[in-house]
Amino acid sequence: MTTTGQRLNIAQLAPDVYKAMVALDSAARKGLDPTLVELMLTRASQLNHCAWCLDMHTRDARKAGVTEQKLYLLNAWEEARDLYSDKERAALALTEAVTVLTDGFVPDAVYNEAAEHFADAELAQLISVILTINAWNRIAVTSRMAPPVRD
Repeated sequence: MTTTGQRLNIAQLAPDVYKAMVALDSAARKGLDPTLVELMLTRASQLNHCAWCLDMHTRDARKAGVTEQKLYLLNAWEEARDLYSDKERAALALTEAVTVLTDGFVPDAVYNEAAEHFADAELAQLISVILTINAWNRIAVTSRMAPPVRD
């Protein structure tokens, strides 16, 4: 039997956890380009099939200045690689590797490519952003948060 509607509200039922997540999210983004962050958040949300987060982050990406073309082609960013900068491609590859962990680890080539484009402190922030969006995605998917229907 398929359940419809939201199962539970983490913010109400575990407010300390929710507040900690909000604080972690804010801390993870510090010092990073908002357009890059929104591309990463959107890509991780695509991989995790999180409709709530996709709805939110595609809207936030537009507000941050991400072009429609970049958003439309994000799911195929490797094929549309000329559309994305070297830094964006490195961050997206790292986002995918950390999110999926198909081989049980982040490949050295992916990590090293990101390290070529980001200072250690930035790389630590990028990893923190990826970890945070994956936690948010899991909260939203597990609790079946659905985006609002808009006209």
